[in-house]
Amino acid sequence: MEFMTAKEAAEKWNISVRLIQRYCAQGRIKGARKSGIAWEIPSGAVRPEDPRRNGKKQTVTRNPSFQNLMPLMNTPFQPGSCRELLANMKDGARKDIAFAEYYYFSGQPEKAKQKAEEYLICKNMELRLSACMICAFANLSVGQIDKAKQVLEEIRNSLKEDQKRNPQAKVIGAFIAAGASVLLHLPLPEEMPSAQEFLSRLPLGHRAWALYVEAHFSYLQKNYERSIGIIECALAMGAEQYPIPAIYLHLAAVMDYMSLKQPQMAERHLLDAWELARPDDLIEGFGEHHGLLGGMLESVIKQKWPEDFKRIINITYEFSAGWRKVHNPETGHEVADDLSTTEFAAAMLAARGWTNAEIGEHMNISANTVKHHISQAMKKLDIDNRKDLKQYMLQ
Repeated sequence: MEFMTAKEAAEKWNISVRLIQRYCAQGRIKGARKSGIAWEIPSGAVRPEDPRRNGKKQTVTRNPSFQNLMPLMNTPFQPGSCRELLANMKDGARKDIAFAEYYYFSGQPEKAKQKAEEYLICKNMELRLSACMICAFANLSVGQIDKAKQVLEEIRNSLKEDQKRNPQAKVIGAFIAAGASVLLHLPLPEEMPSAQEFLSRLPLGHRAWALYVEAHFSYLQKNYERSIGIIECALAMGAEQYPIPAIYLHLAAVMDYMSLKQPQMAERHLLDAWELARPDDLIEGFGEHHGLLGGMLESVIKQKWPEDFKRIINITYEFSAGWRKVHNPETGHEVADDLSTTEFAAAMLAARGWTNAEIGEHMNISANTVKHHISQAMKKLDIDNRKDLKQYMLQ
């Protein structure tokens, strides 16, 4: 019998190596066997069916009091069925917010903003704060910074008011405020309760997103191992049923593993995120996390999906331009704003101590080309020492 490697099977079935290894370990590929630390898979083996596609209903714990809070984020669906799910939702406010979420996460900020804006003054707290969250980030991408700041202020004020309300309102306010602050790399509000106080009260999809926010916060604190631990636990506990939080969890893992100089593990998580995102065009997160993903996106995504790669780069430019106009004044941290995506990606790795050879291998370019990109970045930033790059890079 002829065998193929896990990598060959992944290419044949168009899924990630990590997922192949998981299938083998679970005994879902007939005839697969372990050879040392690697798996050997029969050449004629059939790709296992995704359990999300077998028609069985998922057992999901739902809290009816959270039905209007970022509903798409809290809905399990199989990749490729998101648009159908939205079309089948009952007409009304919940469907409007779900569509606004979809427009945002698929890189259509103008449509997202238009859909969500009418709920910014809604009396229902879940609808209002969902609209605030969507509009805050959508306005960054379309360059309406003053509007983004106004909505962020509404989120902060809501959290302050929540201290006087019922515990449920406090949980909802904390969920939105934490996400808005951490994703913009801003300090957490003073009124912010600890994660332990509100995590357990959230439905599963929202909890998965909250764990992404917690993992991202740990990443910002340079506690990469803790961040990875949170992510792996969240995924093991069923977060992958919820594609939107799962995509962001995988992307956070990419940042962690890149910071730890483990590009192979980072690539596995990138491909897992892409496998979840591509069928429904949920590519926004790839642009938002571009910094440390940059070289890998060029070497992995650009080759097979060049048009998607172009859209991701456009998302990166639009989102990061707005992001810096909020982040830099509030934190005093002057993240670079005039570098190309390639210059920024190379400079970020250099700021983390990667050599030109290591960066070149990761980005699939020569060490001399890396040197040129970093020299251009330093020239634009008006610095002479490579060590000074760190103050202008995302942390």
